[in-house]
Parts: sequence; structure tokens; C-alpha cells
Amino acid sequence: MEENMVTATTTTQTKAEAVMSNAELNRKLDLLLQTGCLLLESHADTERVLRNMRRTAIYLGLPLANLHLSVNYDIIMANLSDESHSFTKFRHCTKHSVDLWAIRMVSKLTWRAIKEDYTPDQYEEELEKIRSHKRNYTPWQVAICGGFACGGFCIQFGCDWTAFFYAAIAAILGFRLKMWFGEKGMNTYVGIAISAFVSTLLAWLFMLISMHTTIPILHSSTPYHPFMACALYIVPGVPLINFVSDMVSNHVNVGITRAVITLMIVLAMAFGIVFAIKVCGVDNFVTDLSMTPHHNYIEYSVAAAISAMGFSTIFNCPRRLLPVVAIGGIIAVCTRNLVSLGPSTNNFGLDMGAVIGSFVGSALISLLCTKLMHIFHTPHQTISIPSVIPMIPGVLMYRALFAFIDIHGVVGELTVAMTNLINASLIILFISLGVAIPNIFVRRLIQPKRDRKLLLLLEERSNNRRSIVEGVK
Repeated sequence: MEENMVTATTTTQTKAEAVMSNAELNRKLDLLLQTGCLLLESHADTERVLRNMRRTAIYLGLPLANLHLSVNYDIIMANLSDESHSFTKFRHCTKHSVDLWAIRMVSKLTWRAIKEDYTPDQYEEELEKIRSHKRNYTPWQVAICGGFACGGFCIQFGCDWTAFFYAAIAAILGFRLKMWFGEKGMNTYVGIAISAFVSTLLAWLFMLISMHTTIPILHSSTPYHPFMACALYIVPGVPLINFVSDMVSNHVNVGITRAVITLMIVLAMAFGIVFAIKVCGVDNFVTDLSMTPHHNYIEYSVAAAISAMGFSTIFNCPRRLLPVVAIGGIIAVCTRNLVSLGPSTNNFGLDMGAVIGSFVGSALISLLCTKLMHIFHTPHQTISIPSVIPMIPGVLMYRALFAFIDIHGVVGELTVAMTNLINASLIILFISLGVAIPNIFVRRLIQPKRDRKLLLLLEERSNNRRSIVEGVK
């Protein structure tokens, strides 16, 4: 849609804007690429990266008709060409880390730069502030909140509240170890494997305590369930959702790269868990431990809110949005459970299965977020993704991988592995579609309004510049 505004935007530009020296053009292309790289490194989906880059190009006075953008996972390219000249610039994207705060701030900056007529120096300064900002949560806050998020997952798998704390403590310590490895520059996948190993080993120790203690408060009726949730802080929920979103939006190269990296992370996680359970000699939590919960909806709600807010700290979600995300997580999980559970599992619900339930829950959240993003002045992604993360089937993913790794040729082993893999894949696909499709349709509906707003801002900026020039004369 923004490409259609080329004629209108160029009419609002002054003659001075239309003529740029090579040095000025190089500077503007660099600012454009800095914007795109910051978004891509913060794990924005590719369509959002391109949308914000086009808005930045309009602010910088670069004609969209002559601008060509190419986004890969680690390289962004911008080319500006006309009948007689062609300028191309690349920028390498280095460290990828989910940062919803940065995505939100870059989006606001691109609008504010047009409205307040920032100079390139001002824009670069604001961009650098976003890039170098301290995260909203300390490492220990993230580890503790992420650990309790894993405990919330454990409740959703059917554990009691004692096992909830066992899963949370194992996850907290493993997660903090993973972050420490990252600070020391260790290979990402090695750090993941070791962290998963430590978390699973701790869950085994807590299982022994639970089964042999005489202290009632330390005894759990579900001692094996922490095994299933103690390492879920590793599951890359945002890249998984962005992978499907990119594929649906026809950004296949970036989507495939995200998928491969996700697979590598899950493989490293599965390797750590497999090694731990071989050491412990316990594997029933992988093969035949039931994941069907039988809690009431109040407990589901508490667990979902804990998981949604916990993962929000990992994603550096703005603090003021945590209550919104908690409510979103409650709505998503309770809707999913209402649709998926039912008489066949001795639960109340429509009994339509996890795939349909996950789709309905995520689609409902996505629709709500299309309204909430205007109320809270934040991108759709910063609310919708943390809200649906509690539904990501991390256990099914590593159960499938473990089943493939541990195949001994027994009849039925391959069937179990494929069942888990297919179920996990379908649930992830339908969660992502549920998030993406309503947002795509609503965005198309509101895009004309955004275009009009952008044109008005550009016209106002042009008039202000004209008034300054006339005043000087």
C-alpha cells in the first residue's frame, strides 16, 4: 500500500529534498539499513521489517518507486536506482535476540520522526538509544519469571502445585546457567544442551525428594511432571511463530532460516534431556506420561497468566503491558482448553482436539489485539505473541525428537515419534495462522487510514519547511 503513495509523497517534498549528494544518499541508506537490522535482530517478522523500512524511507525522502529492499536473516540490502544511477548498500545483522520493547520503540520512532521532522542526526541518535538500551529486566528477574513460566506449563500438563514449584526451581537454575554461558560467549547450542541437562537432572533430584520425603508439603502426587516442563524456557516460541508468518507472507528464505535455527535449538535441547534421562535412568515422562490436565479453569487461568508474564520478561515486553499479556494468556489457554478438552478426557469442553483449540484460542487473541494495539499504542506482535506462547507444544517437539533418537526397532516406535511430530507441527502451524490471519485482514482494512495519516504528516512537514524558508527570505 505504501508504494502507491509515491506520487503523493514526492509532491510534498521540496526541491531540496529531491536533490541529494552521494554522501547524503549514503547516510540515508545507512540509516534505513540500521532501522531494518535493529528490527530483524529483535525478531520482528519480515513483513513488519519491510513496512517500517518503507516508512523510514518516506521520512528520509527516498522515493519508494526507485527503492528496492531485500531482507535475509543476517543481511539486509537496499538499492536506490534511476535511469542513470544505482546505489546499493548492505548491512550485516549480527546478534539476534527477542526484544519486543525495541520493536515497539522503532515503530513509534518512524512515526515520530515524520511528525516532528527529525534531522538525520536526531533520528540516528534516537535509534542508537533504542539499540543500546538496558533491558527492562535483570538476568535474575528473567530467570525467575521464566522458571515460573515453566511451572505454569507444568500445571497445564496436569501436575499439582508442589510439582509446579519443583519445575520452576529446576528451570530457574538451568535458565540462569544458560544466560551465564551466553555472557561468557559459549556456543549457543552447547549452552542449550548443558542447560537442558542441568534442568532435567534437577527435576530428577526433586522427584527423588518428592517420592521419599515424609514431609507433606514436599510430597507431590505428580513427581514426574516437572521433567516435561523444566526445560521449556529454551523452546523458541517467537521464531516458530515468525517462521510460519514469514512463509504465509511469501518471505520463504527468511522463514526457512528461522525454521532451521529453531530445529537446531530443539535438537540441542533434546540432546541435553536425553543425556540427563540416560544418567537418571528415567524415561517414562518422555514416552507414556499423560499430559492431559484435570484442573478447574481457575487453576488454568493462574497458570496461563504466570506463563504469559514469565515469557514476556524473556522477550523484554514493556512492563506496563504485563497485565494485558496476562489476561491475553488466560483467554488464549482457557479458550483452547474449552474447545480442545471434553468428555473423551473426562473434562468439560467441546472435545474438538488440541489443533482446533489452539487455532481458536490464538485467532481470538489476535482479533482482540487488533483493537488493543490502538488502545496501548503498541505493535500487534508485542501483545499477541506473549499471549499465545503458553500454547506452544514444546513437550511434543522434544518428545518427537527423543523418540527418533531412541528408536530400537520395536514395533510402534516410529508411529509414536511421527504422531508427536505431526501433532506439534500442526499445533504450531495453526497457532501461527490464528495470530497472523486476523492481523493481516484487519491491517488491510486500516491501511488506508494509516496512509492518509502518513500523507497528512508529510504535507504538514512540507508546509512547515516552506514557512521556515519564506520566513528567512
